[in-house]
Amino acid sequence: MTSTTAPVATTPTARTGRRGRVPWAVVLLTSLAIVGYVVATYAQAGLPIAASQGGLSRTYAERPIAIQVAFYVHIVTASLALLVGPFQFSAALRRRSPAVHRWTGRVYVLGIAVGSVAAFVMSFVSSIAFDGFFGFGSLALLWAWITWRGYHAARNRDLPGHRAWMIRSFALTYAAVTLRAWLGVLIALQLLTAQGPVDGTRIFDTAYAVVPFLCWLPNLVVAELLIRRRGLPSYRLTPAPATDPRSAGA
Repeated sequence: MTSTTAPVATTPTARTGRRGRVPWAVVLLTSLAIVGYVVATYAQAGLPIAASQGGLSRTYAERPIAIQVAFYVHIVTASLALLVGPFQFSAALRRRSPAVHRWTGRVYVLGIAVGSVAAFVMSFVSSIAFDGFFGFGSLALLWAWITWRGYHAARNRDLPGHRAWMIRSFALTYAAVTLRAWLGVLIALQLLTAQGPVDGTRIFDTAYAVVPFLCWLPNLVVAELLIRRRGLPSYRLTPAPATDPRSAGA
């Protein structure tokens, strides 16, 4: 997989700018909604986790205390990354307050550095066994690596590369939102097509079995399309064509 730089994008019109603000607002609002849900669900919880607690915490009620700690560390740090992540794409913030952009970026990277390790630990005891281990485990590793690439590019003053990697990074951070969206869609589809008595537990388990991959793979595809559309360094699976030395000197 080799890096290629797409053609430089043309300057957007005012109408294009307005269209761009709508998806950003949706991403911001949905991210804040999930952060609010997490705070409301887990803020009053404690250790050890009780089986009666809400959300996904009951999955870890019978796990060792180290796993329960990892769960709450992941909840806090991933929520922090999801909270500040959308603001990192605000051109106005970068232009007017570059120091704020840099410091919130450091908070974002730190949240992922800690949250990805906790998520990887949790993947070993996923309630859906190998599906959860490979799906969520791969997500955790890619989340850390891609974010590090974005941070490294910024340190090297490679701003186009930094923006491209951070788009990919937030696509994985946004898996917290798309996981719940896909879960709702898959549950709804099963309810609409169900015949006879409905087994709620079975419907949830069937839907949850595919989200470890579904929550982030499409996000990366969308991220790459956005990167190419913005003329940022993109990736492709085939090697870039070799440059003819004779044409290079022309």
